Amino acid sequence: QVQLTESGGGLVQAGDSLRLSCAASGFTFSSYSMGWFRLAPGKGREFVAVINWIHSTTYYADSVKGRFTVSRDNAKSTLYLQINSLKPGDTARYYCAAAFRRNFTRIPPATDFNFWGLGTQVTVSS
Repeated sequence: QVQLTESGGGLVQAGDSLRLSCAASGFTFSSYSMGWFRLAPGKGREFVAVINWIHSTTYYADSVKGRFTVSRDNAKSTLYLQINSLKPGDTARYYCAAAFRRNFTRIPPATDFNFWGLGTQVTVSS
């Protein structure tokens, strides 16, 4: 059974840092490019970051470049998102997603991903 389970969210203050995790099971994690998306109230789903299964190349949304870092540990089947200098505008539910053997060379559409987690809530107070 495929599972993606996000954790690490919470209520924080502007300027704080968080590390989100996404634990994967039920599939060969190392064969999947992994992405983070977020959904804020009143907004559409927004791409955040992706890390490819080959060479672990990464891409970020312009809004998070320099503050967010995506990484993966294939031995632990876990995806991470380090978030620094949090802003109230980062308040959203954060989802991880898996795309089978996709080597992204640009920001990927959400439709390219095969599996999704249920998300973890990040709330940033000013």
